[in-house]
Parts: sequence; C-alpha cells; structure tokens
Amino acid sequence: MARGAALLGAAGVQQPRLDAELLLAHALGVSRTQLVVGARDPVGPRAAAVYQDLLARRSEREPVAYLLGEKPFRRLRLTVDRRVLIPRPETELLVEAGVRLLPDGARVADVGTGSGAVALALADERPDLDVAGIDVSEDALEVARCNAERLDLRVRWACADLLDGGRYDAVLANLPYVEDGCELAPEIRCYEPAGALFAGPDGLQSIRRLIAAVATRESVAMLALEVGAGQAAVVAELIGGAGFAAVERMRDLAGHERVVVGRR
Repeated sequence: MARGAALLGAAGVQQPRLDAELLLAHALGVSRTQLVVGARDPVGPRAAAVYQDLLARRSEREPVAYLLGEKPFRRLRLTVDRRVLIPRPETELLVEAGVRLLPDGARVADVGTGSGAVALALADERPDLDVAGIDVSEDALEVARCNAERLDLRVRWACADLLDGGRYDAVLANLPYVEDGCELAPEIRCYEPAGALFAGPDGLQSIRRLIAAVATRESVAMLALEVGAGQAAVVAELIGGAGFAAVERMRDLAGHERVVVGRR
C-alpha cells in the first residue's frame, strides 16, 4: 500500500494514502476497516492485478468515486459513473433545507437531478413528500432510475430542460454554476460531464433561466438553489426579484454561502 500511495502522490493526488487504501479495499472486496485490521494478510494475484489497474487509472486523475462506482451521500450509497456529476458534501445542505422547510406532502421537483442524489435523499428522509427528479440528460436519468430501484425509493423521473409540465409546491436545484473557462482540478475537468458544470461567463446562466421559469409558476412557494462561492448575493437578489419575499442564505461547513432559499 505504501508503494501505491507513493505512486499516487507523485501523480499529484491530494490524499494519496487514503485513495490507495480505498482502491486496495475495493480490489480485495472488503471495507476499509477490514483492510486495516487485516493489513498483514497477503494480497492474491488477481486482487493485485485489479489494484494495479486502479492505481494506474487514479494516477491519470480519474476520480475515486468513478473507480469504485459509488459515492456516499447523506444516508445513501449512490451508484455513479461518468454520465453524472459526483455528489458533493456541499449539496447535502440543499437536502437539509428541503427536509427542514418543506411542508407535509409537498410536491417537490429536484431540477438537474443527475445521479438522483437530492431527490432520493428527500424521498428517503421525508417519505411524505411527492418527489420528482428532472434532468435534460437521459443518460443521467438512467443512472438515477437505477439508484432508485436499488434503494427501493419512490421518485418520479422526467426528462426536460429545467422544469417539466408538473405542478410543484417547491423546486430544489443543484444546477451548473462554474464560469466558462474556469480552471478546475484534472479529476473534474477531464472526467465529469461538462454540461453539469459550466454555465456561461459568470456561471449563472442556468440559474437565471430556472428562476425566470419558476417566477411564472404560482404554485411554487419555495425555491432552493445551490450556488458557487461568491454567487449567493446575486442569486438572492434574483430570487427576490422573482417574487420570493423571504430569502435566506445558508452556509456550508466551510463557511461559504452555499444554498439560497426563497419563499413566498
């Protein structure tokens, strides 16, 4: 494992030891805890070959989540691949807003659902909600549907550019918010879907479109959006201008204003 960590470190990986442990555990078919407990156990030739392949791919900066084929999110373990953005811890704040603020039985749209992370977490933690996951990408929706079936969670899926024709009480969204041309880590730039990342010169193209669409839907009493660092003030103003009188900015664990919530 030390050699694997050294290889990854030389390739510029930020957490080489952790990644080496996760990849070896995956190759062996055990948990990371089991790996540590059995650290002196020999590694068979088949597992060693799998591990070497994983190390080579990680050295090319392929994300660990894609190599493992899954990513933890809230109480769930989601299947992910290159068709969808890897769920981030920051997005859990968007779910928290929904869990805390949505009234019983609300009809909720998760716009830009990707792997289904937000929609499925809401369905898991608030089974009273009527949840829909919407994405413009059929490839992404295929991943989301597979996650829903495996987790046995009830979500309606729809392919649409932002909102579909459904009637909703609330809209939550983690849309693309990275500025065009922004320098990103190789794990993101080379592997994650660009359409789920970039949104115009200021990163707000998709967010502006969604706010404009929601403004015309009188049934929507709550709009919650994940935003990038430094975007919260502008997005809060846009949401307020769309008829949402009460606007709240929520900070993530790093202290960044990460989610903007409007209610009317």
